Amino acid sequence: MSFEALGLHASLVQAVAAAGYTKPTPVQEQAIPAAIGGRDLLVSSQTGSGKTAAFMLPALHKLASAEPAPAGRTPAQEAQAARARGERVRFKPAQPKMLVLTPTRELALQVTTATEQYTTSMRRIRAVSILGGMPYPKQMQLLAKNPEILVATPGRLIDHMESGKIDFSQLEILVLDEADRMLDMGFIDDIEKIVAATPETRQTMLFSATLDGVVGNMARRITKNPQTIQIMSAANRHENIVQRVHFVDDLSHKNRLLDHLLRDDTMDQAVVFTATKRDADMIADRLNIAGFAAAALHGDMHQGARNRTLDSMRRGQVRVLVATDVAARGIDVPTITHVVNYDLPKFPEDYVHRIGRTGRAGRNGLAISLVNHAEGINVKRIERFTKQLIPVNVVEGFEPKRAAPASRGGARPGWKPGDGRSAAKPGQRSFSKPYGQRDGAPQGGGYNREGGYNSAPREGGFNRESAPREGGYNRDRGYNRDAAPREGGQRREGGFRSGNAHPRSFEGARRTFGDN
Repeated sequence: MSFEALGLHASLVQAVAAAGYTKPTPVQEQAIPAAIGGRDLLVSSQTGSGKTAAFMLPALHKLASAEPAPAGRTPAQEAQAARARGERVRFKPAQPKMLVLTPTRELALQVTTATEQYTTSMRRIRAVSILGGMPYPKQMQLLAKNPEILVATPGRLIDHMESGKIDFSQLEILVLDEADRMLDMGFIDDIEKIVAATPETRQTMLFSATLDGVVGNMARRITKNPQTIQIMSAANRHENIVQRVHFVDDLSHKNRLLDHLLRDDTMDQAVVFTATKRDADMIADRLNIAGFAAAALHGDMHQGARNRTLDSMRRGQVRVLVATDVAARGIDVPTITHVVNYDLPKFPEDYVHRIGRTGRAGRNGLAISLVNHAEGINVKRIERFTKQLIPVNVVEGFEPKRAAPASRGGARPGWKPGDGRSAAKPGQRSFSKPYGQRDGAPQGGGYNREGGYNSAPREGGFNRESAPREGGYNRDRGYNRDAAPREGGQRREGGFRSGNAHPRSFEGARRTFGDN
C-alpha cells in the first residue's frame, strides 16, 4: 500500500516522499485512514514503528483540507500596530487547532521536527514546542504567532494555561503520545486538567506501549467510541536486536567490562543507560578520559545543552551517549548500534524502550545488560514481560567468579526440560541452566549441582533422618526432650543459659548471652 492509497492530501504525499518514506508502516496503514475518518483512536505500537506520522499526517490532512481562515493580521502584527498607535499592548492567548502531549522534551522536539518536515508545502500551518528548559520570553514569542499545532510537555503547558497564554476553545485534535510514560512520571493530574480545558467535540488519539491498567482507565474517560489498534505490544520481540546479559561481580568488574564492550569494532554509536544523573556524568567523564568520545544526557541539563548533545550525536561527534531513562526518551538516531544497560531499569517496560533506541527502522542492533548477581530476579521479570529468554554471555578474560543464576522462564528452541544443557550459543550460558550446575559428581552430603539436594548429608550436617544433637533440634521430632536442659533455662545449644541477672539490664544481658 502507498501513502496515496491512504487518502492523504497531495502536499503530504509529496512531503513524505521527499523524506524518503516509500510505503506506510503497519501502524500507519491502520491509524491514518481511521483518523482521517474522524475516529478517536487507542493505539498500542512498538517503539520505532512510525507512530509520529501515524497521528501527525492525518491531523495535517484535516487542517489542510479545512476552509482557509480569513486573511488578517497575526497577533504579533496587531501588537506591532498597537505600539505604533501608542496603545497598550495586551497579549492575546494562542488558540491552537491541535495539541500533542509528550512525556519528555526530546520527544516533543522530535515530533515538532517531523511536523516541520511534513509541512514544507503547507506554509500556513505552524508547529511550535512548549517545554521545560526553554526561556519564557522565547516561548511567548512562539505563542504570539498563534500556531495551529502545539507540541508540549504537561508541566510547562499548565504554566501557560494558568497565566492565560493559551486558550483551547478552538482545539480540534488532541494527541497523547507515550501516554503510559506520562502516567509513570506522575503527570496524570496535569493531563486530567488539560483534557478538561479542551472542547468535548475534539478528536482524541492516544498512543501507548500498553492499553491496560491505569492507561486503559484514563483512555476510556477521555475518548468517545474509540477504535483500538494493536500492532505490536511493548512485550513483543525485537527480532532485529540481539540481547545479552553479562553477569558482573562488582563495580570494578562492571567498569572493565563496559570499557571492553565499547571497543567493539562493530560499534558505530552506543547509548549507555544509568539509573542516576550523577552516574551519567561520572561515567561519561571516565569514558572521555579512556579515549571515548562520550557525553552525558539527563534531566538536570539545560535544554540548550541537551539539544547540542543530541546534535553532536546525530553528526557523529559523540560515539557514546550516557543517559538516564527520561532524558533518552524520544532519541531517534539510526546509527546507534549498541545499547548497554549499565544499570537495569526499575520497570520491565523501560527495558523495552531502552533497547528500542537501537535497531531502528529495521536495522540490526545489540542490547547488553550488565547485571550483578543479586539482580537476577530483575532479569527474570524482564523475561516474563517480554516473553523472551535473554542469553547469558561470558567474555573471555572477564568471566564472573560466580555462575549465572537459573531462569524459570520459557524454554529455548532445542532445549528439553531436565537435560541440563544450555540452549545458548557456544561460549554463552543460559538462564535455563540450573544454578551453579557443572559437570561431575555431586559434592558429598551437600547441594548436588546436577540434581539438587543429595540424600546423603555431610557429616554433622542437617538431615531429617539423623539423630538430634543432645538438647538440640530435630526436624522430625522437634526439641529433644530426652536431654534435660541446664538449670535456669534451656541448654546452651538451645538458646538461653542460666543466670540470675535481670535479662533486660545491660549487665544481665551480657551475662545471660555471654560465654560459659
